[in-house]
Amino acid sequence: MQRYGSVLKVKPGKLALYKKLHAAVWPGVLKMIKRCHIRNYSIYHKDGWLFSYFEYTGKNYKADMARMAADPLTRKWWAICIPCQQPLKTRAKGEWWAGMEEVFHLA
Repeated sequence: MQRYGSVLKVKPGKLALYKKLHAAVWPGVLKMIKRCHIRNYSIYHKDGWLFSYFEYTGKNYKADMARMAADPLTRKWWAICIPCQQPLKTRAKGEWWAGMEEVFHLA
């Protein structure tokens, strides 16, 4: 299992919509997340920042993320969520949510 943390900003005036969307995530989107071996997924908010944490239990992260990105329902969901988000300028090429380095973990 691999842990992932990532961060981006929520656009001004979009936090209420973002929270509303995530209070009722579409069931098909949730199923796809699970099919792609993502577990224990959380998104936190603080002062305009969104922090995402999840655990990946699969064997081929790149293939699973490509599978998710190709899913038509997930793409529709992202089309609604992405306008609420502002990615960091310092993110790596190809990232939307900027990956974070884990500096501490206690199991």
